[in-house]
Amino acid sequence: MKVLIVNGPNLNLLGTREPEIYGTVSMEDYLEKLKSEFMPHELHYYQSNIEGELINRLQEDDFDALVINPGAFTHYSYAIADCLKNIRKPAVEVHISNIYKREEFRQKSVTAANTDAVLSGFGMDGYRLAILSFTS
Repeated sequence: MKVLIVNGPNLNLLGTREPEIYGTVSMEDYLEKLKSEFMPHELHYYQSNIEGELINRLQEDDFDALVINPGAFTHYSYAIADCLKNIRKPAVEVHISNIYKREEFRQKSVTAANTDAVLSGFGMDGYRLAILSFTS
């Protein structure tokens, strides 16, 4: 199975960005751990701070399942929500922090309705749990 992991804006700073919220592990380091755990599967990673680039990547349609953390786009990107609506593959939205314990504007996801599930507040392990949902 080919799993695409997509991260939105500012998630390129994982490991250094607000470590009290997002931890101290970079996505690149965590991705290596995921790849070793899910050996028989192909894990591919894409990150962009630009909404249109994220949509273009999602529309490439070269994956079997999707793990997406839209970052701040979660709360207002109807363009990404529309893109997700057209993906006919398993998809899980992941948030490292518990968005319901954050600022009020972060407590609404416009993208979640177009995914199969949402994992919020499990730290980086949310990515692992999402992949497990596809592979078990």
